[in-house]
Amino acid sequence: MKGATRNLLPQLIAVFVCLASMSNWAQVAVAQSDDSNQAPDAEDRMVMSPVVSGQAYSVGSESGGRENSLQYGVTFSTAYSDNVLGLSNGSPVSDINYSVWPTIGIDQGTARFRWNLKYAPGFTFYQRTSQRNETDHNATIGFEYRLSQHVTFVAADTFQKSSSVFNQQGLASGPVYGGTQSPNDSIIAPIANQLRNFGNVALGYQYSANDMIGAGGGFSNLYYPDKAQVNGLWDSSSQSGSAFYTHRFSSRHYVGAMYQYQRLMSYPGDLTAETQTQSAYLFYSVFPSERFSISFFGGPQHSNTAQPAIASLGYPAVSLRRWDPAGGTSLNWQGHFIGAGLSYSHLINSGGGLVGAVRLDTAAASVHFQLTRALSASVSGSYSNNNVIGYAVGASNGHTNEGTAALKRLVGEHFSVEIGYSRLHQTYDIPVISGAPNTNREFVSISYMFARPLGR
Repeated sequence: MKGATRNLLPQLIAVFVCLASMSNWAQVAVAQSDDSNQAPDAEDRMVMSPVVSGQAYSVGSESGGRENSLQYGVTFSTAYSDNVLGLSNGSPVSDINYSVWPTIGIDQGTARFRWNLKYAPGFTFYQRTSQRNETDHNATIGFEYRLSQHVTFVAADTFQKSSSVFNQQGLASGPVYGGTQSPNDSIIAPIANQLRNFGNVALGYQYSANDMIGAGGGFSNLYYPDKAQVNGLWDSSSQSGSAFYTHRFSSRHYVGAMYQYQRLMSYPGDLTAETQTQSAYLFYSVFPSERFSISFFGGPQHSNTAQPAIASLGYPAVSLRRWDPAGGTSLNWQGHFIGAGLSYSHLINSGGGLVGAVRLDTAAASVHFQLTRALSASVSGSYSNNNVIGYAVGASNGHTNEGTAALKRLVGEHFSVEIGYSRLHQTYDIPVISGAPNTNREFVSISYMFARPLGR
């Protein structure tokens, strides 16, 4: 907890300062708006580009959504994995785990306000490796509020406490992001206690018919309570802030510029390796329809890396400044029967468990198919390539390929059954990963879910 604790205070200060500034700005904007209590004109309203909002894409089909409802229930799941601990006694260890997840979710919105919350505490236990049994917590919240006709505030946060990323309702693949502030979740450890937290906020002010300015910020934390379970992996954290300008040159086309600052840290042993970046991006977003968007961004990224010597690992101290190109593209589509999120980015990001910040190339996709009213399928996957900045530790560089396919069947109004398969391959010369780089996992889950409509 040492690495996470030493960054908690400055992180909280930064968040409170950011929120206080946004609050003052929003209050001025609301006071200057004569019609702040009226519904905004949808034709005049600009949307915030995914590049600057930092929000995860929704991939549910249009027909599958449950807006303005309270959802609650319980999920029971079991899974078989052929690699739960990495290499142990010369060969991978296989095991079967069982989980129970009480779940509650709220999705509510009006013309000016929308928020959604999902919380699933639970317990996961293993047949052969019972020492890794874990009490789990999964919580996500998203918030969007139109403070006045032309001022919009968005925020989101995700918290996970688990023994495996596969315990996030059976899927290894994380959400697909369209912006520049997504966390690096590409290093997937075997069963080990871990905490992950990622959040972001953004405020946009549309000061004329076709112009918007705004600011945003975000953070991510990765913490392994028991380092002996993840030999070769380390805690990490990051904070970022940005400012942007957007111009709409037709009803569906947006161009803009953004400045972003990042502070990326990892904590090998009792030391701190730090990389600071400053980036200038140009971006373009097009919205062919209300439920379809495509975005591109690119620009130069300057990094300043300071890493202490790690005698136990034979790493010398490093001080490095450099320029790198950065960019990416993303797509989000919510059709009547298909929902999809796709993204690619080339950025400097946190190490995600590696010894320092990395130059990260990552591509991710998630697709949901509503085959019939009662039957749906999903496919998700990603490819990530990590190159550590600074330390001459090419052996720690590597890539991750992972994917999941699942089929879900509704039986009646409240009962559903889901089956799926996940495949993971990683190439890192890290003790807990290198000996057994492949994982195959099959899972089955049974859910009882109820939904109650909420008034507008």
